[in-house]
Amino acid sequence: MMNTDPTSQNRYLTVPELAALLRIKERKVYDLAASGTVPCSKVTGKLLFPEQAVLRWIERGQTGQADTDDARPSVFLGSHDPLLDWALRQSESGIATYFDGSQDGLDRFVAREGLASGLHMFDPATNDWNVASVAAGFAGSPVVLLSFARRQRGLAVHPDMATQITGLADLPGRTVTPRQVGAGTRTLFEHVLREADLLPDTIRMRPVARSETDAVLDVASGEADATFGLAALAQQHKLAFVPLIEERFDLLVSRRAYFEPPFQRFIRFLGSSDFAAHAAALTGYDVSEAGRVRWNG
Repeated sequence: MMNTDPTSQNRYLTVPELAALLRIKERKVYDLAASGTVPCSKVTGKLLFPEQAVLRWIERGQTGQADTDDARPSVFLGSHDPLLDWALRQSESGIATYFDGSQDGLDRFVAREGLASGLHMFDPATNDWNVASVAAGFAGSPVVLLSFARRQRGLAVHPDMATQITGLADLPGRTVTPRQVGAGTRTLFEHVLREADLLPDTIRMRPVARSETDAVLDVASGEADATFGLAALAQQHKLAFVPLIEERFDLLVSRRAYFEPPFQRFIRFLGSSDFAAHAAALTGYDVSEAGRVRWNG
């Protein structure tokens, strides 16, 4: 039986516990986890589901509530991206930021704690990014999903380890800095490890880093041999880089907030030569579709 002690904020559900909670077959739980629809983590070969995130995910599917488009706090939520962070400041949008992962961003967006959220959530079933997760929770809602960038992601490796870590197969026995559970990077890293038939417990995991920059700094300082990071940050901190995947980073935005002056200043800046030049200088970014609508609620 699921333990519902409210004093714990870090409890994880097993597959049978989640199946019982949702009143579905365990096979369906595996399907939800594989598609990225439900927040989950894989540890020592087992799927675990953070209880608080699951409960918020269930709340997102509630019906019978007014789906208003009232004003939201001027805060950008979700996954950390160095180019996005820079663009929000450089555009003088006045929008504050609270970046703590894709799943956290979705949860807080549902709770109306911000006007937009950055996402990079992979759906193996469609081999696409973000649309499945957003469509599952926001169909018919006054929101829009905008393209921001395609990003090169792979292994950011300490220079001393460059000849020893040339791919995922070299990670067992090495020290790696992971992101927190619920971050799109963490979910994607676990996915690529499964695809490579590698178990996370064969890798020496450091304490989690709560931003892309913090993860790379852990490697640059010599505390970790590698992290699953962005090409742009690896270059910035003079690390070796092993490219593994190109991902989409998109922006889930309140439709009302989209048309208001702060967000419009940001959108105009995405079309500027300054933005394009900075993205090119960072490397690992393709911003040719920045600002285009990918999905409309």
